[in-house]
Order: sequence, then structure tokens, then C-alpha cells
Amino acid sequence: VQLVESGGGLVQAGGPLRLYCAATRGIVASYGMGWFRQAPGKEREFVAAISWDASRRNYADSVKGRFTISRDNAKNTVYLQMNSLKHENTAVYYCAANPLEVARTTQNYDYWGPGTQVSVSS
Repeated sequence: VQLVESGGGLVQAGGPLRLYCAATRGIVASYGMGWFRQAPGKEREFVAAISWDASRRNYADSVKGRFTISRDNAKNTVYLQMNSLKHENTAVYYCAANPLEVARTTQNYDYWGPGTQVSVSS
């Protein structure tokens, strides 16, 4: 499985941004998918996860109510809709695939994309 993120960029605080994660090789329909982020000088942290059939979703407390994870298995794509962005959301955002459904830790994920930069101006 090969993953590629897109949709990152510079946005003003309070604005929205939608990230995309496409599988360019392999099929992710049977995988749980997750979004993580890593800010400079910090460890990679969990943002959101979704089960293979989208029946279960899990979010970090800091993004609940503002971010939404979704997927379209027919398009082999996972999305992260981010609303009401804050300066502290600035980070490189990564998508990842894992065979264990919804997971919050990096160790559970087998495949990772290269990341996409999100910068939120204050």
C-alpha cells in the first residue's frame, strides 16, 4: 500500500482546510485509516481514525467537534475536513493504514504517507 497526502497549505486561523489521502498503490478498503500530525520539535500525535467501513470513528480531544474524518472506498481515498483551525494546528499531517480497525497509536499502523504541511496563521 502506498499513500499520498494532499490538500495542505497556508490558511488563516478560523478557516477550513480539507486534506486528502489517496492510495496510489494497493487498496485500502479493508484497512482502518488514521490521520496523525507532527509539529516541529514535537512527537507525532494522533488526530483521527476511521474503521474500514466508516462505522467507527475516533478523534483526539483537541480536534473533536472541529475535524471530521471520512472515506470513500470506491475512490480509495480518506479525507480530513478541518474547520475552525488554530495556529497550534500547524504541523505536517500524515495519513496511515492499519489492519486493526480504529487505532490511536503509531505502532499499530503499517503504511504511511510522506505528509502534507498545514500552516495556520494567527
